[in-house]
Amino acid sequence: MADEKKPQNQLNIDLPEDIAEGVYSNLAIIAHSNSEFIVDFVRIIPNTPKAKVKSRVILTPEHAKRLLNALADNIAKYEKQFGTIDTARGGGNNGPNFPPMSFTPTAQA
Repeated sequence: MADEKKPQNQLNIDLPEDIAEGVYSNLAIIAHSNSEFIVDFVRIIPNTPKAKVKSRVILTPEHAKRLLNALADNIAKYEKQFGTIDTARGGGNNGPNFPPMSFTPTAQA
């Protein structure tokens, strides 16, 4: 009888149908405290005076850094396959142009 080996650290992830549909966002606002990072994903509609937060993700600092590294890796792979992503104002079909959101609002957890 063959000895079947199962992966030691296998994780089964359930993706509910309503979550699998995803949420469109064209702006992310990031804030942090000493214990967490908060990422608000916002949808801005042209000619509408109010934007709505569509999703909020709260991460530990360690997980935020792992996410940063994973995004950088995936962007490098994307650009290798499809070419450089143009983030310059007015460059390409990158959606609406908004001011950079590089500020970090003061947040208390």
